[in-house]
Amino acid sequence: MNKSRIAIIGAPLDLGQGRRGVDMGPSAMRVAGLNGRLASLGYEVEDLGNVPAEQAEASPEGHPRAKYLPQIAATCNRLAVLVGETLARGGVPLVLGGDHSVAVGSASGVSQYFRERNQKTGLIWLDAHADMNTPETSPSGNVHGMPLACILGVGPVELTDLFGYRPKVEPRQAVIVGLRDVDQMEKPHVRGSGVRAFTMRDIDERGLRSVMEEAIRLASDGAAGFHLSLDMDFVDPQDAPGVGTPVRGGATYREAHLAMEMICDSRRMLSMEVVEINPVIDEANRTADLAVELVMSGLGKRIL
Repeated sequence: MNKSRIAIIGAPLDLGQGRRGVDMGPSAMRVAGLNGRLASLGYEVEDLGNVPAEQAEASPEGHPRAKYLPQIAATCNRLAVLVGETLARGGVPLVLGGDHSVAVGSASGVSQYFRERNQKTGLIWLDAHADMNTPETSPSGNVHGMPLACILGVGPVELTDLFGYRPKVEPRQAVIVGLRDVDQMEKPHVRGSGVRAFTMRDIDERGLRSVMEEAIRLASDGAAGFHLSLDMDFVDPQDAPGVGTPVRGGATYREAHLAMEMICDSRRMLSMEVVEINPVIDEANRTADLAVELVMSGLGKRIL
């Protein structure tokens, strides 16, 4: 990384999905030694704690097509402000989710910071899912299936219009890698959005190295750099069993590390988030430990 200070920001939100437990993801990564392991790479590590997030038991569900939307928007707004402040102080934001709806806050904070400097930002979305539903297409009404659409300017105004503008990222500068589970009504959104989506078939046929080279090029083109959003279900459940929505056939352990190593080599990553770790269904914190390993690879750890 070009900058030597990492600011860890927890976003323990689990209102965006039906399976509870991902609110413990930030704690699980800290328990796995994230702070000390980052310091071992030579970074100055600042842990800013967690942004406030409402609990489902104390919150009204609201509209069934976009459950807990006001509460999610409030947390995303707080997160966006903190991410922007971190960048302004010269730090690199590392956001720990929570469900993937927190990405609206992370990406908005990064986008706003660089927009004020007349620069655009790209986005690399490592995920089994497209997360491009809207309240009209979502089969569940769970907002964690909508954040990429919101970042691209499509969806509830409470999320699309943080800081008063949309989109936060131009579709041509957004890339999905690892896609393998897309809702039927969501597919037209993905195909017509202008986003470059690399499915697991693309990775099978081309190899991860070729896919990541193109992904990094697209997300960096005309941009100050890119925000990395890592959903741990990008990795196959054999290696990452403790995730919110596991899907078979994901990236292998080594493919996931290669993706992160190549992202580090590019020197274009501006910020990072890791989401959807669910310790409730994990095995002895395996998934959080792997997440920390992947963060380390993304921030410079090498075999030799």
